[in-house]
Amino acid sequence: MTPPEKNQPSDLPKHRVRDAEATKLRILEAAKKEFSQNGLEGARVDSIALEARANKRMIYHYFESKENLFKVVLEIAYLDIRTQEANLNLEKLPPKEAMITFVRFTWDYYIKNPEFITLVNSENLCQARHIRNSPLLQEVSQKFVSRIQAILDQGAREGVFRPDLDAVQVNITIASIGYYYFTNRYTGSVIFNRDFLSPAALKERLAFNTDTILRLLCL
Repeated sequence: MTPPEKNQPSDLPKHRVRDAEATKLRILEAAKKEFSQNGLEGARVDSIALEARANKRMIYHYFESKENLFKVVLEIAYLDIRTQEANLNLEKLPPKEAMITFVRFTWDYYIKNPEFITLVNSENLCQARHIRNSPLLQEVSQKFVSRIQAILDQGAREGVFRPDLDAVQVNITIASIGYYYFTNRYTGSVIFNRDFLSPAALKERLAFNTDTILRLLCL
C-alpha cells in the first residue's frame, strides 16, 4: 500500500505565511472595531484577541504593543480613504464635476465607514502622536493635496472656479461639513427635532453640502 504523500518542505513555509497573514488581518479588523468603539485608552487587548480568535501573545508578537497596533489601524484607515479617492480618477473629469464627485464621495465614505470618524477622534485626543511621524501618510497626503490643487487650478484657468483657491482649505471645509454632521448626529437629532440619519435627511444634507461647496468654489 502506497503511503499518503506528505507535504513537501517547500509547501510548509507558504502555509505558515498564509496562516500568519490571515491572523494579522483578523487582528487588524478586530482592533479597528475595538478602537472605534472604545478609543485607544478604553480598548482592551483581551477583547481584540477574543474577537480575532487569536491570543495576546500573538498580538504582541505581530504588533509589539497596543499603541503600535492602534498606529497601524490608523494608517490603514487613512490609506483606505486616500486609495478610494485616487480611484475616482477626478483628474479625468471637468473641474466642477470632479469636485461634486469628491464632495459626494466624502459624504458616502463617512456613511459607509463610521469607524473612520471615531478613529480620527481618538487620534486627535492623542494629539496625533501616532501618525505625526508616518512617512507613508505624509506621502499619500501630499499626493492627495496636489491632486485636488490641480483640479482647482484647472477650474480657475477655465473660468469656472475662483482663482487662488487652496486645496487644503477646501478639503478642510468639505470634510468638516460632513464630519460635524455625523459626530453630532445624536445631539443634533434631539436639539433640532429631526432624525439626522433618515434617508430623507441624509439626501437633503448632501444636496446642501454640495451647493455650499459650489458656492464657495465657483465664480
